[in-house]
Amino acid sequence: MLTKAQEKLIRLLQTKKGRDESGLCLAEGKKVIEMAGDLVEFTFRESDTPIFNKLVTTETPQTEAAVVCIPTWEMSSLLAKRVIVVLDGVQDPGNVGAILRLCLGFDAGLILIESADVTNPKVVRSSAGAMFQVPTMSVARDTVENVLKGMDRPIYRLEKRKGSTPISSARFNAPLLLIAGSEGKGIRLDLTGTSVHIEHASALESLNVGNALAIALYSIQIS
Repeated sequence: MLTKAQEKLIRLLQTKKGRDESGLCLAEGKKVIEMAGDLVEFTFRESDTPIFNKLVTTETPQTEAAVVCIPTWEMSSLLAKRVIVVLDGVQDPGNVGAILRLCLGFDAGLILIESADVTNPKVVRSSAGAMFQVPTMSVARDTVENVLKGMDRPIYRLEKRKGSTPISSARFNAPLLLIAGSEGKGIRLDLTGTSVHIEHASALESLNVGNALAIALYSIQIS
């Protein structure tokens, strides 16, 4: 059975402040818990508490959840990746979770600028636990340009603008940085790089950022 102290902690982890102060987050569902591995502090099930459904955040019924240590990553872990995805202002938790899955699938690292918190239960869930295994770092907007320049990698900007190169004919020189922005505001970073775009029917205004990154990461992999 869960203690009152454990129940209180779990409730706190539903808030960003609680996660930041404790260094812990929630993992919901067997698959996500398995992805967390040794980071798991303790698990709890429906049989452990009569208020289980109030302690989890998912709308899809789950029978198991866990309190998990938030992974911390050194810059060296990011730099070990051939591709580092940079998200500029992507605030939808579902998109960020899906992009974490892409990073895991294409062995990429992730830098976030004013984007959804990766410890948000919605992000953890939509990432299917990938957030526990993908080297990730949140960087403040006022310092990120210096951080990215210090990596000394070619920069590719995923955007459709005058003079941008169709991704089908782009040449990628890895290791590299791949920047993507939100559908509403695009890339706000004022960093010079090679702009590449994905060709699609004119009836569609723009691709979802997750879909666009899936195409871009695959194109980089086969280039």
